[in-house]
Amino acid sequence: MTRGGQGLARVAVVVRAGAAPLWWLGVSATGTGLLVPGLTGRRIGVLAGAALFIVAAAAVACLRRGRYRALARAAVRAGRHDVLQDRAVTARNWRRGHRWWLLLAFLAALGSAFAAPAAGGLLLAGCGVGLWLKAAWIGRLERVGEHLLWVRVDWLGRTAGHPAGKTVRAYRTTGIAAGDAAPGGSRRRTPALV
Repeated sequence: MTRGGQGLARVAVVVRAGAAPLWWLGVSATGTGLLVPGLTGRRIGVLAGAALFIVAAAAVACLRRGRYRALARAAVRAGRHDVLQDRAVTARNWRRGHRWWLLLAFLAALGSAFAAPAAGGLLLAGCGVGLWLKAAWIGRLERVGEHLLWVRVDWLGRTAGHPAGKTVRAYRTTGIAAGDAAPGGSRRRTPALV
């Protein structure tokens, strides 16, 4: 970074980065867990898992919304020397920093199948859906404010941690067209050339 510029990562992309791994690991653990009869039986395991899926999705989607709103209200304009991190780099950094936690969560979901088949996998998948919902909510905040929310990379830490954690003191903003990710952190759709 030159002249005091900071590396910035999109808030919605950091939130969304864990959604796909949690979803697919959860689906895999659910499918594998259904092969084991378990202590409770498959039917009870699936019903318990469905309840856990709904609770986890709702809890993850709603967690810390007040903090996100407060940081968004206090956001300042990004400087001209700030460097905007690509969507793929942000997602890769998050996944690399959390790979061992993802592996442990997957193994725990598989192990729980011996007690309640599919329940642990559905819980993981619900967390993934909750992150997608939270990223979509952040996208609505961005559209209403007509600016994109960014967080300093150094505040995320070595593991590309939580974008609303204690180390994050403020967000920065850019225009709605900045970067390679749309509001909400999804891949920006480029118009087809005629």
